[in-house]
Amino acid sequence: MVEQLEKDMIEAMKNKDKERLVVIRMVKASLKQEQIDRKKEINDDLLIDVVNKQIKMRKDSITEFEKGNRQDLINKTQKEIDVLMAYLPEQLDEKEVLNIIDEIFSEVKPTSQKDMGTIMGLAQAKLKGKADMKTVSSIIKEKLNS
Repeated sequence: MVEQLEKDMIEAMKNKDKERLVVIRMVKASLKQEQIDRKKEINDDLLIDVVNKQIKMRKDSITEFEKGNRQDLINKTQKEIDVLMAYLPEQLDEKEVLNIIDEIFSEVKPTSQKDMGTIMGLAQAKLKGKADMKTVSSIIKEKLNS
């Protein structure tokens, strides 16, 4: 995926696709910063972390833009999210996520809210980059409460 990012950047330059190029450069800069901060090698896992952070920031921005009734900014930010999604593994649908969470529950056999950390740790290992962890967390909380 890291190699694909490089290829896409060159392609965006050739095609003069400024919006896409800006997003890709931002990802590359964030990737380099994470490499320096964490003292880790640039690999697909680090790229997934960076892209997830970028998407989360943009989703938070869309929420604020909706409050301000700024449809132009919402559309622009959504296009950026669409570019970023290309660098994540294929996203699982809700049914697949629920199946994985059910497997984790049968494995852990939680007894109370105190097991949330254990369950989230296992869920993150299996679902990281493949599903929105905020949604996963809310599903797990709901199942623990019932």
